[in-house]
Amino acid sequence: MNLSLILSEAFQGLRRNASMVISVILVTFVSLTFVGAALLMQAQIQKTNSYFQDRAQVDVYMCSSISDGDTCVDGTATEEQIASVQDQLDGSTLAPLIDEWSYESQQEAYDAFVESFDDELSGLITVEQTSAIFHINLINPDQTDVIREAFNGVAGVEEITDQLEYLDPLFTTLTIATYIAVGVAVLMLISAVLLISTTIRLSAFARRREVGIMRLVGASNGTIQTPFVLEGIIAAFIGAALASAAVLVGVGVGVEGYLAGEAGAIPWITLADAWYVVPLIVVLGVLMAAISAGAAIRRWLRA
Repeated sequence: MNLSLILSEAFQGLRRNASMVISVILVTFVSLTFVGAALLMQAQIQKTNSYFQDRAQVDVYMCSSISDGDTCVDGTATEEQIASVQDQLDGSTLAPLIDEWSYESQQEAYDAFVESFDDELSGLITVEQTSAIFHINLINPDQTDVIREAFNGVAGVEEITDQLEYLDPLFTTLTIATYIAVGVAVLMLISAVLLISTTIRLSAFARRREVGIMRLVGASNGTIQTPFVLEGIIAAFIGAALASAAVLVGVGVGVEGYLAGEAGAIPWITLADAWYVVPLIVVLGVLMAAISAGAAIRRWLRA
């Protein structure tokens, strides 16, 4: 098999079908960019979820002077009620489930509120109207229901909240966006496969005379098919390279350059994560082109 001859035939085919080749490159570029985006969005979901699960707390709010729940009929939680909650947290039932817990008094909670909001808003509430809070970090964040059951209906306890519940809409939104990206990527990949197959068949038809001569002189099927397969691979590789560049630029400029600065509290994906995706994009593009081009030229030669 003459490698230089095969490469010459492949590049000659690319020149002859320049418009179709450009179409293949663009479709491959768009489809693989969506594939890369979907992979990175999934990585972002996992990283964000892991980060907040390690830091999320279950908060037990004690009754204040303005609490009106059934467990707050006596107004502000008494010292005995607060001590009862502390004893339960340190007890043999809950202690093995808890990583650590802390207590924030009414005064401390009020000071934190004043620090977080303007003085005008802080004037709307007094220390007595602020709830004391137990902040609880669980070893397993999925065991929030155990804390709820332990303190549900306990006198002096106004409310039990799980911080992860506030993040559910964020995770749901990111998951839906991932599914959309995957759906678009699949449709575009199907389009790329069909376009590559069509391009290879047109290229083979345009060179049917050369193919016929090669058959007459006894060229093997591999020698005949390889230049056409290389055409598809080269076009797809260029599209994959462009998609890889788009993914790297998007993460470098959009995520590290902007989002990380605007929302630094969230752990964002980095260029290191994007570099892990690049080989997958390139391999997927090359395999897709090789399989579709190989199937197309074999079918055309049998026709």
